[in-house]
Amino acid sequence: MHYLIGNLGHLSAIAAFVTSLLSAFAYWRATTHNDLKTKIGWLQNGRAAFYLHTLAVLGIISTLFTIIYQHYFEYHYAYSHSSLHLPGQYMLSCFWEGQEGSFLLWMFWHSVIGIALIKTQKSWEAPTMAVFALVQAFLASMILGVVIPGINLKLGSSPFILLRDAMDDPIFKLQPDFIPKDGNGLNALLQNYWMVIHPPTLFLGFALTLPPFAFCMAGLWQKKYTEWIKPALPWTLLGAGILGLGILMGGYWAYETLNFGGYWNWDPVENAIYVPWLIMVASLHTMITYKNSGTALKSSIALVIAVFVLLLYSTFLARSGILGDSSVHSFTDLGLSGQLLIYLLFFALAAIVLASFRWKEIPSTEKEISTYSREFWIFLGATTLCLMGFQVLLPTSIPVYNKIMGWFGGQSNLAPPANQVEFYSKFQLWFGVAVAFISGTGQFFWWKKIDKQKLKAELITPVLLTLLVFALVIAVAKVYNIAYLVLTLAGIYLIISNLKVLITIAKLNPKLSGGAIAHIGVGMMLIGVMFSAGYSKVVSLNNTGMLISKDLPTEFNRDNLLLFINEPRSMAGYDIEYRGERVEPRHKGGYVNKNDIELTLDPFKVVAKKDIIFSGEKLYQVKDTFEIYPENTYYEIELRKDGKVAASLFPRVQINPAMGGFLASPDIKRKATRDLYTHVSLPMNREEEPEWEKLEEVKVKAGEEFFINSKYAATLQEINRIEEIEGVTLAQQDVAVQAKINIQGEHEVFIADPIFLIKDKTQVGRLPSEINDLGVKITLLNILPETNEFLLGINSRQKDWVVIKALEKPLINVLWLGTLVLMIGFAMAMVRRFSDLK
Repeated sequence: MHYLIGNLGHLSAIAAFVTSLLSAFAYWRATTHNDLKTKIGWLQNGRAAFYLHTLAVLGIISTLFTIIYQHYFEYHYAYSHSSLHLPGQYMLSCFWEGQEGSFLLWMFWHSVIGIALIKTQKSWEAPTMAVFALVQAFLASMILGVVIPGINLKLGSSPFILLRDAMDDPIFKLQPDFIPKDGNGLNALLQNYWMVIHPPTLFLGFALTLPPFAFCMAGLWQKKYTEWIKPALPWTLLGAGILGLGILMGGYWAYETLNFGGYWNWDPVENAIYVPWLIMVASLHTMITYKNSGTALKSSIALVIAVFVLLLYSTFLARSGILGDSSVHSFTDLGLSGQLLIYLLFFALAAIVLASFRWKEIPSTEKEISTYSREFWIFLGATTLCLMGFQVLLPTSIPVYNKIMGWFGGQSNLAPPANQVEFYSKFQLWFGVAVAFISGTGQFFWWKKIDKQKLKAELITPVLLTLLVFALVIAVAKVYNIAYLVLTLAGIYLIISNLKVLITIAKLNPKLSGGAIAHIGVGMMLIGVMFSAGYSKVVSLNNTGMLISKDLPTEFNRDNLLLFINEPRSMAGYDIEYRGERVEPRHKGGYVNKNDIELTLDPFKVVAKKDIIFSGEKLYQVKDTFEIYPENTYYEIELRKDGKVAASLFPRVQINPAMGGFLASPDIKRKATRDLYTHVSLPMNREEEPEWEKLEEVKVKAGEEFFINSKYAATLQEINRIEEIEGVTLAQQDVAVQAKINIQGEHEVFIADPIFLIKDKTQVGRLPSEINDLGVKITLLNILPETNEFLLGINSRQKDWVVIKALEKPLINVLWLGTLVLMIGFAMAMVRRFSDLK
């Protein structure tokens, strides 16, 4: 039992909580004290306490990671999230799979950003860091795992709790120091490279919502109502960019890993993160408006507060358990819902009360904003973004509303939208159109006001070009749906108008072009979303006239294709053929035919029956033992065109009890203009015993050729005595022989190796060999020494099959390219704003 490492981690958690409170108190005193010498003293104390807090956070992280990496399964966190067989690159994913680890990741980024503010914002250090340290105290309380004596109140959930204290299992009463040999492991769905980089990026985005909020609170606190905008603006840009990148990474992970056919499913947790990002983008634009024209200060304050409060609300939704089964992303409730609610209400009420007290003192312009000014159009765009977020927030919050009604004795039967994608998309589409037209037009306005004739001259070229390109696009792409026509027009207009702005700005000062580039990226994304989602089409249509199963819905029978192994079909201009089940080696690239390996008692290890070759490269030699991922089965789908192999797809089916059984992931054939997105809809159930036809007996001699099912030529190559059988103990007098039979299939030679066993001189055992690809099972029934022959038993069954669904995603690369352009624009704007701050 490794008690020391856990005790050090728990001590670090307590130290992190205490030092954050000390830092917050010291910075508060430094802010409120008027005597310069005393102020400096408190400032130094606050700084020292925050540095100690950061060291304590690093201590928690290092001890927890050590527990995970060293497989100390006596700890509940390591047992729940890691295993001996987990690849090293996914150990980091184990760290933040659980609630406690993700809180730690959030705290780590806050610590890094806090130190950056201490080093760069001397004049704002005391008030902003007071807010920072207080937020850290609340987060640190989430991982304390201590019980307050007297009132028996538990504060937080510790990642250092022992397994015996977390699980009520009789074995711990009999053997208190019992340690499991292995852990449950990381959810197999999360064993993906995106899950190594997506969560840290997303939580960095979470953490970056705090600097603008802290600057805003500091400005209201110290009555510096206008000065806080300048230091907060670069951090808002960075936060909007990173949080947007984190959201996009999640979308790309969903596209590659899940099988709903898209990248955004309007899941409640996804929505809860999307809404703060929209409001953050709105606040970014109002802050830029104030910096350039002195308007929209109050709007900026309200929006910055809303961003942080909404982020805390999203945390409450995801971690309190209130969403129940309505989200696949929500954490299980660890009893932290009360703490999370206090966390949310404290900062929401504190910010609202402070802003309310200062509201009348906040300067505002009395001059009416002209509709021919950039301020008006930015405010219009920010309002649209807020309405966009509000439309998503209300239905997402239905479980919260139902819960509140229950607290007050009422009853609510409101339910979230049944078809989330259709419900949200039909509203968000039109909001997207509005944002595109507003953004495209607003770029041509000057601050304060522009001459109408000058405006007409600026707009005429992009409008005419937009109509010309629009006419060309709808003629080629045959877009007829009214909503899609308008969205396409809006996206093209946004791109062309900002291209004109970009050309103009590039001549004057290229550093100012970040905004135009970001807007071009948004336009590309709108067009990419319209085509890839609106004109996604099923190409795996069942045109045989036969039902796959009468127990399945009509839509399933229509949109899915039943493929029998090695029997070609036509689909999407390809000859398509199912080639069989494959497994993935753990330490080498490629895939291995299941027929070419022999299972062992260790589910992670197999033995090669012959040389394993993939794409012309020899991966393993015959009789090599190597490791696989046993939970994953890949189905090789070969695409041929003009008699040549155009591609091989390997959609995956994963045994995943945590996600309700089996989970299918797609494989994607990528082209410049479209993706062919293919996933398994229904695999064969290997748990069910197949229906074998009547046994056929065949007598053969060594080296003799015979036929199986009158279809496959086979040869009994040799018979060898063997000394070992996996799972069977052989005594000295026992006799075991193994046949080696080569069977010529449609594309390759298969090896059957049935075993005949005589145990204790009287008991006869037979271990048949099954070739799944051919649907045959061969048993060595008897040895006939008088004729030098061997009696083989051959059973046949229905050939292996798989049901697949394939969709074409036109122009989806325009979406992905748009996200890249958007991030480039954010990066350029951020660099410029930080350089301005210096």
